[in-house]
Amino acid sequence: MNIHEFQAKQLFRDYGIAVPAGSPATSVSEAVAVARGIDSDGWMVKAQVHAGGRGKAGGVKRAGNVEEVEQISSTLLGTHLVTHQTTTEGQPVNTLLIEATSSIEREMYFGMLVDRASKRVVMMASTEGGMDIEEVAAKTPEKILSIAVSPVAGLQGYQVRELGFGLGLTGDQIKALGTIMRALYLLYRDKDCSLVEINPLITTTDGQLMALDAKITFDDNALYRHPDITALLDASQDDEKEHHAQQFGLNYISLDGNIGCMVNGAGLAMATMDLIKLHGGSPANFLDVGGGTSAEKVAEAFKLILSDDKVKAILVNIFGGIVRCDLIAEGIIRAVKEVGISIPIIVRLEGTNVEEGRAILKQSDLSIITGDDLTDAASKAVAAVQGEAS
Repeated sequence: MNIHEFQAKQLFRDYGIAVPAGSPATSVSEAVAVARGIDSDGWMVKAQVHAGGRGKAGGVKRAGNVEEVEQISSTLLGTHLVTHQTTTEGQPVNTLLIEATSSIEREMYFGMLVDRASKRVVMMASTEGGMDIEEVAAKTPEKILSIAVSPVAGLQGYQVRELGFGLGLTGDQIKALGTIMRALYLLYRDKDCSLVEINPLITTTDGQLMALDAKITFDDNALYRHPDITALLDASQDDEKEHHAQQFGLNYISLDGNIGCMVNGAGLAMATMDLIKLHGGSPANFLDVGGGTSAEKVAEAFKLILSDDKVKAILVNIFGGIVRCDLIAEGIIRAVKEVGISIPIIVRLEGTNVEEGRAILKQSDLSIITGDDLTDAASKAVAAVQGEAS
């Protein structure tokens, strides 16, 4: 789960990390009021969207006076910001962060994530702050420094010094970096984060360290432990279908094709989409209904797929391991009758009681096409779409 910059910065404040003075605003008048309440010779007006590259896309602008804050705010609010990390439609700008400008001496990068290979939280830093870290990694990987934190020993002083010296910091600045690193490690652990990023982390002209930006991503599997974090979700930043799917325990991602996919298991879903492509078709979505699926979840999955006007056929690929194939077949039939589907449905079942399940589908009064195996089902789905187009 992602949150906005202003929300991440509030968490930084809670953990004692210095950030510029600022507050969110959802209207032009509120933006002006926030600016007037901050003693500064200028303000940054920052569009709050769940995407990087906001500055290059015109979503971060400096205002030298209150009138400019008003003008910039009225230009950004209510629009969609398109960056290199969004779709062509962009993300809606419903909130702005108005904050004081900072006197920047140097810009650096700092980030934290889990390295699955070492099973450690890894802290990364670079002197190339303010740039896309992916570009730095590709062109000058030697400029990225990293340390792995032991979950038993925790962050050590020598590790702080290693990153501090690598960034060219000295004296009190290294102490300040240590304070930030320890605070972020606690935040990362306490809130079950999967990513924490500051780009840029700056030194000010008076030698202080400050987080000029803040990005935090949380582990979705741990959100049940953090109702305070779940409350920060901004559903307007998510794909509407994907957000709806989450409410029913479905994993859904929209794609550009015309063959809807309903599969139980992420790996099987990927294989299903590969087979569709192999046979000349194009999947309309990734949809994993989970291992313990039910008739209710299948019905919601069908509704979700059919909400995409591009879908011309649906391929259902279910492996009956936890749930028997005969029960799955009965659930599919009930769901099809409930939803009222008029496009071709191709079903491939495999697993426990598969023959009983196939017999139930064939004996139904519905126009359900069965596949003997995944290859057969994929080819029939592609043929159904191509036959409609011809």
